Parts: sequence; structure tokens; C-alpha cells
Amino acid sequence: MFCCLLFIFCCILLLHQQIRSEGPETLKFRLSGFPRKHNEGRIEVFYKGEWGTICDDDFSLANAHVLCRQLGFVSATGWAHSAKYGKGTGKIWLDNVQCSGSERSVSVCKSRGWGNSDCTHDEDAGVICKDERLPGYVDSNVIEVLVDENKVEEVRLRPVFTIATKRMPVTEGVVEVKNKDGWAQICDNGWTPKNSRVVCGMMGFPHEKKVNKNFYKLYAERQKNHFLVHSVACLGTEVHLAACPLEFNYGNATESCPGGMPAVVSCVPGPLYAQSTAMRKKLKMQSTVRLKGGAKYGEGRVEVLKGSEWGTICDDRWNLLSASVVCRELGFGSAKEALTGARMGQGLGPIYMNEVQCTGHERSLWNCRYKNITTEDCKHTEDASLRCNVPYMVELPLTPHPWLCPAQVRILGGRSRYEGRVEVLRTETNGTLRWGLICGEGWGTEEAMVVCRQLGLGYANHGLQETWYWDSSNVTEMVMSGVKCTGDEMSLSQCQHHRTVNCQKAAARFSAGVICSETASDLVLNAPLVQQTTYIEDRPLHMLYCAAEEDCLSKSAAKANWPYGHRRLLRFSSQIHNIGRADFRPKAGRHSWVWHACHGHYHSMDIFTHYDLMSANGTKVAEGHKASFCLEDTDCDEGVSKRYECANFGEQGITVGCWDLYRHDIDCQWIDITDVKPGNYILQVVINPNYEVAESDFTNNAMKCNCKYDGHRIWVHNCHIGDAFSEEAEKKFEKYPGQFNNQIS
Repeated sequence: MFCCLLFIFCCILLLHQQIRSEGPETLKFRLSGFPRKHNEGRIEVFYKGEWGTICDDDFSLANAHVLCRQLGFVSATGWAHSAKYGKGTGKIWLDNVQCSGSERSVSVCKSRGWGNSDCTHDEDAGVICKDERLPGYVDSNVIEVLVDENKVEEVRLRPVFTIATKRMPVTEGVVEVKNKDGWAQICDNGWTPKNSRVVCGMMGFPHEKKVNKNFYKLYAERQKNHFLVHSVACLGTEVHLAACPLEFNYGNATESCPGGMPAVVSCVPGPLYAQSTAMRKKLKMQSTVRLKGGAKYGEGRVEVLKGSEWGTICDDRWNLLSASVVCRELGFGSAKEALTGARMGQGLGPIYMNEVQCTGHERSLWNCRYKNITTEDCKHTEDASLRCNVPYMVELPLTPHPWLCPAQVRILGGRSRYEGRVEVLRTETNGTLRWGLICGEGWGTEEAMVVCRQLGLGYANHGLQETWYWDSSNVTEMVMSGVKCTGDEMSLSQCQHHRTVNCQKAAARFSAGVICSETASDLVLNAPLVQQTTYIEDRPLHMLYCAAEEDCLSKSAAKANWPYGHRRLLRFSSQIHNIGRADFRPKAGRHSWVWHACHGHYHSMDIFTHYDLMSANGTKVAEGHKASFCLEDTDCDEGVSKRYECANFGEQGITVGCWDLYRHDIDCQWIDITDVKPGNYILQVVINPNYEVAESDFTNNAMKCNCKYDGHRIWVHNCHIGDAFSEEAEKKFEKYPGQFNNQIS
């Protein structure tokens, strides 16, 4: 009896240890298959060093909930059976899985046990996850090339001449691959331009060029090379060298390249990375493709120009081949991610292309096969986006001041890696390097945008002028001041700044800081609604006391004969949508909001929107301003819940997928044009004009319309977001004189 009890106890102990060893910390999960979007696919599990699938026997939505959470999504919306996303390979790790839905890992759900299955890969299960990430989850490579990591882990170009080692980015050198034993070369026997194209794409360059081998022969003769690969046969469309057919050396690696030498590749850099100004001008050209909404260079929502208007493309069948065509067309390398489901925010206007299918050799996306869009096909929630391979930059081509090392910027002292004081590495007169702080005077969102992008930390949530509340154990002195950026620079060194430090508040507590974020909001105005709702009202002065108190009238109103007479108001509705990936929240905390008794609400931002009427040459003839009376969700897209409501001192903001509507008939929703003479004008509305709150794209914050005012009536037409038209069309718009009737063809 004792022996039986001991045996049972041992079995329970072993089982307990097995369950613990098979916990979530030892498992990895991924979505695979085709065609699919980033939040759906065949579910695959990495267990005991091998990827495998899950059988669809007894599969349920509860199982999918658990698996989607382990993939970083909030929940599941469905699941698929019978290898809907294609048959997997290797092990079928789990069968007859039965979860309740609340488990933290599929490893604790009931099943037949690891590797115990009577299924075939015709029964591989798939999941469809809700396209909403768990808080704190950082996006990964969601659609990736499957490579054998045991054979080729990394690829690099190693420059061998002194002059080449000092240039960044590295565009030419010996191709080397890394495996478990270190770096090794590839034999150039049979090496083709297609192989070079793949390597250049991986390095962030759009094209390859011919190499003068004579320069490298002498070098090769003097080196003892270790050849890991003796044959490569790429098609030229692969996004990774490991995806090409490779033949490896298993014998004497130092003598396995008879008559040959190490493969050498030379690449042509894109316009952003060209060495000279002349080369940049030569390479730069008007493109019919652009990227919007990305935090870094070489990533974003894909937009194409058709006629004179920009539009998006639908993500159906969107893959790495098509994404690579876009990347190379824009001067980057091949694509490393093809993203679906508006992962870089939603676009505006038309959707031009659907089911894009490129071979990978096309010079432009327009040369690929695609279908035209019908109204039922796609919505902007399906906008395609991508991330390209970009050159590694440890130093940038144009450095205005040699004492500042452009890529050694760092942030320290914050509560996470996404925030901290900004420090730059300075070269002293004696040649030593020293870290120093940046003066916080004048530091803002544009400067923070450059730092966050340069460090690969996403968007700028805040640019801070005081950092006294962060860890000060590593504080240094000020070495830089007067920094002024446009926000588009690749490096802080490309921004304007003082030649010598001039800081009124030189204490370390007043040093510049940043808070970066993986996501950001994106506000846009509904331009057609402005065009539809614009009209003139002559409003009696006795009805404008409250508006005058809140400074919503022009200066001449102060000299009017109150309460007699009237003001002429140009009125329109503003519907402001958040199409980004994070909620729009006021910069100031609610403790600093200002109560306005006249209108009975709190102002959370001093200036939320500028309303301007301008002459054709850009001179402002009248203006209004829209303080943030209250930021709230007036309405939302289907399936999106409101989060913000101003009543009862509620939280203020605009949720992703929602909009805030300021109707034409509320106070201050106007421009006072009492003093404006008849003529042709431009109506301009700018949201978040002072960049107080972070957004993924500030270029779509302005809206413009043509206006014709005859002294009695006003006609508004051609309303559009500032970046919706081509540059050529926008120039014509600025010169357009308006029209005399309200019939828009």
C-alpha cells in the first residue's frame, strides 16, 4: 500500500513539474499562412525547439480567446478549421484542446498532451483575433519571411578600404554571413546581380551596381577567408538571403572556392542617404507613391497619386513582394513587414487599388496587377502599410557642427526606455568625448519628434522643458542650446542650434527631455462637411456678450455701439476625426483646466483650432479661434465605444475611431468677417496648430477652401485636407481666383 501511494505521489510530482516546465514562459506563438491579415492565420506553437500546429478537433472560440491573448491581441472574433490558411509542416503539437477562455496559457487547457495527436495537417486550426493590442504590447514582425535561422542569422557588408570605412551608410563591401561559429564569406563563383539585389535590399538600398573586382583581388589574396556558402541562386525578389537556395560548405571551408574570391556587392543609396547634394538632387524625383503616418523613415501607410488626388490601397492579398516594390520605388531597401488592417492609421479620400499582386521586379506599384475598387470592397480600416529595410546609420552625411556626434544621442533618467533627459555626445577640444545635456528653453514637440525617431522609439508624446522629477544620479552640464527643428530631420545634428551654449536657466532641472510612444493620435477635419455647412449670419450684438467675453470676435467689436448693431459671421460645422492609433488627450491635466461660466464648461487647451480667412497671397484678413470648449466623443464608427464626455467634469479626449462635432450654430464656431471687403479668399482651418499634443501625422491637420464673397453672400468650394492633392494641383489652388456662382461641377 505504501509503495502504491509513493508511486502515485511521484507521478503527481512529475506531472506537476511537467506542467510547470510547459508554462507560457517556454512557449512562442505566431500566425502563419496565406492569404491572411496580420490578426488572423494558422496558429503555430514553438515548443522544445520546433514550430508546430494545433489540430482543429474540439476547437472552440474559447480556445481562440486564450491563443489571441498569447499573441498580444485582446481577444478573438472567430476561428478556422480544416487548414483554411494552408497546411503547416512539422509537428502537430496539440489536439483536442479544450479551454474555458480565461486561462493565461493554452498549456494549462485540457488536451491530449504535447505531441500526442491523431490528426494530419489538413486539420490545422486557425484563429481570427480582434485587431486591438493588449496595453503595453509592442508590435512585432507580423508577416515575415520564414528562414532557417540555424544557417544564416545575419548578413552584412564589410568595407575593406580605409575611405569606405569612414562613409555612412556602407554601400559596398564583402558579403559576410553570420552563423553559430561567427562571420564567414560567400564564394563569388556563379554570383549574379540578382544575388546582389537581394543583399542590397536587406541593407536598405533600392538597387545594386557593378563592382570593379580588380580592387578586391589583391585584398582577397592576402586574406585567409572562411567560406561558409559556395553557391547562391536568388531570383532577385527575395527579402532575405536565407530565402534563396543556398549550398553550404561542409568540408575544408578555407579551400572551397577554387578560382574565386569572396562575393563583393555595391549598392546604390536612395535619395535620403546619398553622399552628395548633387546626387540627392539627381535621385530625388516626383513620386506617385508615398508613406504616411509612420514614426520612422521607411515606414507608413501606402498612398498612391492618381490624377491630382492621393488615395490609399486595400490590404487584400497585400504581401512582402508588393511592399518591396513600394520600398524600392521610394529609395529604401526591400520590405521587412507588410502590414494590414490600417496598422499605420487610416487614410482619407479614395481607395484606388485592391488585391495588388506584384512579382517583385516592377519599377512602380502602378506596374503591378491590381483590381479597381468598388464601394463594397474595402474601407479605410483595411488600408495597407509597410516597414522597409533602411540603411544602418552610425553617422550621417551632413553634420553641420563636427563637435556633435549625430548618432550618439541618448535619453536617461526616465521611468522606462521611452522617456528621459536628452543627452548628446560632444567632442572636447582635447579630443575626448563627453556626454552633456540640452537646454530646455524653446524645446518642444518638433524637437522631441526628431529624438524619438532617431532612437527608434516611435512618436513624440511630449517635449519637456523641465526634467527635475526624474533620476538625477547621472546629471551632466549643458552642452547644447537653442535647438530648433522642423520635425522632419533625420538627426538632432541637422536641426538649428547655438554655436556656443546660451541658456538662461542652466540648472540641470531645466534640461530638455522627451516621452516617446509606439502609437499616436491623428486628427483630421471633415472637409466636405465644412463645404456643405458654410453660410453667413448677421448676428445682433445683444446675443454676443458671451462670445465677446471669450474673445471670439474681431478687435473692432470692442468699438461697436453695444448692444445695438450686429456682427457678420462666417459660420460652418467642424467634425474632427481621430483616425490614428491612440486617443487624443489634452496635454494639460484636468487640475489645470479653466472653468468658463459663460458657456458652462472647462477649457482643456488654450488653442485647439485656428480659423483664418486669407487673401490669395496668404495675407490674413480675418481670424477666429476655437478653444477646446470640451473634447469629447460626439459619435463613433460602428463597433467603437465612446470614452470621453465633458458633462460633470468628465474626462476629455477623442477616442480612436470617433469624432468631435462642433455644430455651425454654437458660439465661437465662426470667423468674424464684419470688416472684410468683397473678394476672393481662402478659408483655412488648422487643428492642434501649436503641436501641443502628439500626432502621427501633422501634415493633414490643415484644411483649405476657395471662397468667393460678394458682400452679401459667400460661396465655398474645393475644400480639401492640406496634403490631399499633388504639389502641382496645390500650387494651382493657391492661385485660383474663385468663382461667381455656387455650382460646382
